[in-house]
Amino acid sequence: MIGLGFVYAVAGATFAAFAGSAFLDRSNPKRFGTAAFHALIALSFLAGDRLGDIGNGVLVLALVALAGTGAMGRGAADGGAVNGRVHGNRLFLPALIIPLVALAGTLLRPDWIDPKQVTLVSLTLGVLAALIACYAWFRPAIAAPIDAGRQLMDGVGWAAVLPQMLAALGAVFALAGVGEVVGGLAGRAIPDGNLFMAVLVYALGMAGFTIVMGNAFAAFPVMTAAIGIPVLVRGFGGDPALIAAIGMLAGFCGTLLTPMAANFNLVPAVLLDLKDRNAVIRAQAPTAIVLLAVNILLIYFLGFRT
Repeated sequence: MIGLGFVYAVAGATFAAFAGSAFLDRSNPKRFGTAAFHALIALSFLAGDRLGDIGNGVLVLALVALAGTGAMGRGAADGGAVNGRVHGNRLFLPALIIPLVALAGTLLRPDWIDPKQVTLVSLTLGVLAALIACYAWFRPAIAAPIDAGRQLMDGVGWAAVLPQMLAALGAVFALAGVGEVVGGLAGRAIPDGNLFMAVLVYALGMAGFTIVMGNAFAAFPVMTAAIGIPVLVRGFGGDPALIAAIGMLAGFCGTLLTPMAANFNLVPAVLLDLKDRNAVIRAQAPTAIVLLAVNILLIYFLGFRT
């Protein structure tokens, strides 16, 4: 049965290939540091469970050292990119394979996939299917997708590890009891029996913690332990699946508003050579605020139907 180990293996193999590609890219004056960064990420995926807590901690410190000392850079090669003028918008067709396979796997739930990880495994299979389709259609050089993907990751740089680290930080906060502390403070701020205020505090808390921590996955365990489960689900009898799902969407609204989500908001500004590094955030802010208000109303009107 295929499970999460398969996903980690594919991710690890991908970053290992990126490391090899970076090492061979002589146009990058910092190719050794860049290759080491990708190799460490590959190691975390391929052998993280064998390294133990101390080993993984040292690995993270090594990643921080490489990023903090400016040991990473970008090469000048084009990665063997496919000519967009020849294929036009048809270039986007292989990308559609990914969500289609992920959706099919999630709905069909084949018995050879771990039911607990069916979505992630299906998403990974979709990526592999799209890659095979690209090879069959465009017939690029064998290393072209690897070189192009690695150059994209070089552009993202150190921010590539932010989602993992911030999600881990959220788990640490949850284990440390931050959710209980926040819940106690929120409990004193929410009037007894006032459902709307409870929903408002939960959604704004998800967005606020995401703004501070840079990732909704980091905010989720804190706010769910503080308000989502004890107040909205147990106290008011809310639907836990709906509250959790829309609560995450409220958190994602915070992602659109914070420079802490560097991989989403600062990296695009760098790649597009924008003079205003906060230009992406400024463009997204009105949409984020409107969506946050909509999510609050959705939780209030849909999450507590009897």
